[in-house]
Amino acid sequence: MNEIVDLSLLSWSRGQFALTAYYHWLFVPLTLGITFILAIMETIYYKTGNEEWKKITRFWMNVFGINFAIGVATGIILEFQFGTNWSYYSWFVGDIFGAPLAIEGIMAFFLESTFIAVMFFGWGKVSKKFHLMSTWLTAIGANLSALWILVANAWMQNPVGMRFNPDTARNEMVNFWKVFLSPMAINKFLHTISSGFVLAGVFIIGISAWFLLKRREVVFAKKSILVASIFGFISSLFLITTGDGSARQVAFKQPMKLAAMEGLYQGKKGAGLVAFGILSPFKTDPDNKKHNDFLFKIEIPNALSYMIHLDMDAFVPGVKDLIDGNKEEGFLSASDKISRGKMAIETLRNYKNALTDGNITIAAQLREKFMSEDFQENYFKYFGYGFVLNSNELIPSIQLVFYSFHIMVILGTWFLTFFGLSFYLLINDKLTRYRIFLKIAILTIPLVYLAQMAGWTVAEMGRQPWVVQNLLPTSAAVTNINAGSVMVTFWLFALVFTLLLIAEIKIMMEQIKIGPKEGGH
Repeated sequence: MNEIVDLSLLSWSRGQFALTAYYHWLFVPLTLGITFILAIMETIYYKTGNEEWKKITRFWMNVFGINFAIGVATGIILEFQFGTNWSYYSWFVGDIFGAPLAIEGIMAFFLESTFIAVMFFGWGKVSKKFHLMSTWLTAIGANLSALWILVANAWMQNPVGMRFNPDTARNEMVNFWKVFLSPMAINKFLHTISSGFVLAGVFIIGISAWFLLKRREVVFAKKSILVASIFGFISSLFLITTGDGSARQVAFKQPMKLAAMEGLYQGKKGAGLVAFGILSPFKTDPDNKKHNDFLFKIEIPNALSYMIHLDMDAFVPGVKDLIDGNKEEGFLSASDKISRGKMAIETLRNYKNALTDGNITIAAQLREKFMSEDFQENYFKYFGYGFVLNSNELIPSIQLVFYSFHIMVILGTWFLTFFGLSFYLLINDKLTRYRIFLKIAILTIPLVYLAQMAGWTVAEMGRQPWVVQNLLPTSAAVTNINAGSVMVTFWLFALVFTLLLIAEIKIMMEQIKIGPKEGGH
């Protein structure tokens, strides 16, 4: 693995992956959510035989198709980068990361791509029942694709069900079910897909609101809002519940991320939950001993301690506790973890050297030491810290993570309110009277995308400097290639993805302007 890192190469590689990931995620959540809404709408058509529901289903199906086609292209490029830009990472994670991605390709992608053709082109060619089944299987397939990718991502956040092989310097899966069913993976999957459901609900209501403002397709718009508001409201409640579970997992497995999310520099018992706050721009390092972390904040007393431990007076560690250590509460200092990580790396290096020199007896002793339960728990557990040069590298961008997290939470609360208002105004036949609300509905569409991006910023930037939590820092995962080539491809991808996004928006807007066609044809 890399011990001397070209910081320019690292920065451009991270930037390129972030660029691709953000662009890809502009397309994914709409796919996750709108497919289930399509299935619900077609089910209503199947049950009622009302041609209006067929027209509604086919219109939103066309919108989904535009989004799906462009999203696939960005996803393929994203996966290729593991081999081109992050080859050391790909080697280190062995078959653990590859297995979920392989399952995603074999099972979910083929399920989705097979039945999506029937869904689009099977109207009038297959029975209503088989077409409905195809739509449901497309929805299930799309979300199964997300499942396996999120399982792989969750393992990076909390590596479980694996064993490090000192002979190959790779992690090997020993328990698939621990990887697949880890609490981190379950919460991440449920929280992510429910966020996609919320986005789809907002999207459909916003577009339908445009039709109402134009006084076009009023029946179509109201029926679409009916389904989307109910679907979105239930999804929002589920999103909040899974978000609570995800935060609890972060608290136990990635305490530094939680400290950044809450702007908590000094740990405390009975920690409050910051509902809103403005961080001091001068308080960004653990050496600052002042306690005025915030210029201003609104805090719910003891709520953070209760949310994590179900105990109003439980201790929650802050940045200082995680960097300087806190013996009273059982937290090792960063310097101690770095020392233990270096010991793990040195033992592995000595073992490799002994094998190379033909010292079989010494090699066997070192291997036995390395694989012992005590060494694994007290030294290998901190393997990645051995690559860290300065303990301050272990602190993510607190300002970025804090504000991203609170933007996500504030907007999530608004979306729940938004769905409730949409349903209330619809059933009371007041939607067309409150044109200001219809305009707000349209403006909420970009806000739900902003919330999505903020959530992924918290998830990925909050765990830095780790690409695999505690075992592999990002600096040790990058491929040793020329930084200039990464720079060139960064700008090429930026140009291509931007053009794709512009093309999608233009095509989608044209489709929306055309509107639903009579008879669903």
